[in-house]
Amino acid sequence: MKPATAAVKLEVYLPATPPEFQEGMVSRDELNELQRNPPQWLVDLRRNGPHPRSVVAARLRVSNSGLARGGITEPLTTEQIAALVADPPPWLTRERATHAEARREQQRLQNLREATDKPTVPVVRTSTTARQTAR
Repeated sequence: MKPATAAVKLEVYLPATPPEFQEGMVSRDELNELQRNPPQWLVDLRRNGPHPRSVVAARLRVSNSGLARGGITEPLTTEQIAALVADPPPWLTRERATHAEARREQQRLQNLREATDKPTVPVVRTSTTARQTAR
């Protein structure tokens, strides 16, 4: 697989990885080995960053879109994330509330689907159905 794909699976920021990782292909076995026995550079990168957007969003408990709305466009280090958590700006407080509400709604809908125990099947309208509905 490409290094970018492997970086996503390892949840690391590709430009912060060593050149040998960025320049070569990563086999499935190599990826599994990196996950089982991470080398020191991977341990340090996961601990200190810089972290990709998905990791930053998860650590701040907001969505990726919430990061963008908050003006966070660059990768952040663990120290920068900790500073934001320690003294949250207004956008972070607002985005956390928005994200929490969206998660609650997702959970409510999931519970509703499970309660009805019916698979959700999209309604496909044929031209005949569409004409009958239009009348």
